[in-house]
Amino acid sequence: MFSTHSLSIGYLRKGETFAIQRDLNLQLNLGELVCLAGPNGSGKSTLLRTLSGLQPPLFGRVQIDGEDIFALSVRQKALQLAMVLTERVDIENTTVAQTVAMGRQPYTSWWGIIAKNDEKKINDALQLVHLQEFKNRFINELSDGERQRVMIARALAQDTPHIFLDEPTAHLDLPNRIEIMLLLRRLAHKTKKAILLSTHELDIALQVADCIWLLSSDLPVQIGSPAALIANGTFERVFDSINYSFNTNNEYFIKLKNLESV
Repeated sequence: MFSTHSLSIGYLRKGETFAIQRDLNLQLNLGELVCLAGPNGSGKSTLLRTLSGLQPPLFGRVQIDGEDIFALSVRQKALQLAMVLTERVDIENTTVAQTVAMGRQPYTSWWGIIAKNDEKKINDALQLVHLQEFKNRFINELSDGERQRVMIARALAQDTPHIFLDEPTAHLDLPNRIEIMLLLRRLAHKTKKAILLSTHELDIALQVADCIWLLSSDLPVQIGSPAALIANGTFERVFDSINYSFNTNNEYFIKLKNLESV
């Protein structure tokens, strides 16, 4: 169980505290894809960094199975949580299999020796992201979409119950953005892992997410299914614009306005 209790997130500057979000009481459920959405500056990346133990909270707790994440050792955290960051992967002279094998580091010996069980986890991860035939290719020979699938495979090889991703589709074209989001949904349901990702891809997130955590600067965090958050007008309030609206008759589409004036 991954949960937060009265969590406040933000940063310190010149001795002053700046809170971005306050009193967050969140819970991740295994087997679900949760999309973290909100306008720029609402705290999506800060929340992910705090939940993953990379940034201390201003107040409150982040717990895994009742234990404070900041009290866990590096290895203990690595057994519970895998993280995929935004940065574009650009590693020379390293194969796909070698990159995915890095996910087994919490389980290997001091010398990093890969055992048969580790090899199976690596191969299983490559199969889940459909990259078996790429295992001996070098990372710098792959497309951006293929590289992102490699990093997801590395997180899967780490074999944690929770996977966090910060803007996993940021550098991808539309077909690859859709493919990655669909892949993450399938993985959450098939592997029964809790997958949490931050995204600006609202149109795709509304179709693939089991649950959405919606952040804003002037409302408490809103949690629910895409259909529920659109039907009750929450998306309209958070993303208020004269240029588009959310179709309450079909929660999967954002309707553009004023096309005749473009």
